[in-house]
Amino acid sequence: MEYTQLGRTGLKVSRIVLGTMNFGPQTEEADSHSIMDAALDAGINFFDTANVYGWGENKGRTEEIIGSWFAKGGGRREKTVLATKVYGNMDAEGEPWPNSDKLSAVNIRRAVDASLKRLNTDYIDLYQFHHVDRSTPWDEIWQAIDVLVQQGKIVYAGSSNHAGWHIAQANEAAARRGSYGLVSEQCLYNLAERRAEMEVIPAAQGYGVGVIPWSPLHGGLLGGALRKEREGGGSRSTSGRSADALKNSTVRDQIQRYEDLLAKHGIEPGEAALAWLLTRPGVTGPIVGPRTAEQLASAVRASELKLGEEVLAELDEIFPGPGPSPEAFAW
Repeated sequence: MEYTQLGRTGLKVSRIVLGTMNFGPQTEEADSHSIMDAALDAGINFFDTANVYGWGENKGRTEEIIGSWFAKGGGRREKTVLATKVYGNMDAEGEPWPNSDKLSAVNIRRAVDASLKRLNTDYIDLYQFHHVDRSTPWDEIWQAIDVLVQQGKIVYAGSSNHAGWHIAQANEAAARRGSYGLVSEQCLYNLAERRAEMEVIPAAQGYGVGVIPWSPLHGGLLGGALRKEREGGGSRSTSGRSADALKNSTVRDQIQRYEDLLAKHGIEPGEAALAWLLTRPGVTGPIVGPRTAEQLASAVRASELKLGEEVLAELDEIFPGPGPSPEAFAW
């Protein structure tokens, strides 16, 4: 496993990030523990979760599963760079209460303590803002974060689903306070969705913020969706926006070209999609969310895959990026 530093920090993290969103809803606790053990054995030290994972009436369940894994000892917590998120409402479905969500200093303080309890740890390495809070000023957010850093409850702060100008605004506000600011940004970024290249990634690079792409297979679209469809696995091969995308004949043709290209070179589509992200400027590592041990093994193979210049050029032809800003939308 290769390692890199997270943004401008001295923290070393694996170039594959273990996403845990399936732990609980789709993967039982024992199997989740086995996957985390296998991840550590493979050298993956960067684990990502969120306080709302578990969803519905089980919000927080994923953090609890990670916490019970840490409780087994064996250096599990010490070997893991732990990232979680705050923003979503943690009240019972249909019973939201004011100040139980978003990024007010009150909610951040309460949410950190609740996550620490579920995770069975006394500190979080990377505490991430799951979404933009348009109602809370950055000075308030950084005041809350500075206190948590001083208390030893968190080490670094990161963002998720923030625009390029949000990253700039956040870190300029932090600089005025003498705070460290954002060190990472989780964004939707993959071969089929490259809009982050216009402004999010340049902003992240400019401020020393590591980019952590989520949905690297675009909901299964880039994981051999058409081949699985032909083999009878179509119902599990795609989801959400990707399933809808395949209804578009232009997208289907694009994905067919993609799968044909990789078949010619003997490369698994999902592994190629991950390997491509590892070649992109500013990318720390993509988040993979395995439901099974084999899916984790595939992600590890992707981290070792080196795509040739010919393949990279052909992938750019199939999935052309938007180009940098402002040239992407101006002369």
